[in-house]
Amino acid sequence: MPDDPKKTAEDAKVISLEEPHEIQWWRKALNATEAELRAAVHQVGHSVQAVREYLAKK
Repeated sequence: MPDDPKKTAEDAKVISLEEPHEIQWWRKALNATEAELRAAVHQVGHSVQAVREYLAKK
């Protein structure tokens, strides 16, 4: 089933870097650049909580 770009990732517990609209949404939600978001996911995985904690330490 295709991803619906009209839905937000607000309730998601994982960050997907597969869809451009999700990257954009998470960038805004976490106040991070795409590079920062990708680096955080690379370091700590796709968990929203883990990425938030990682970005907070930076």
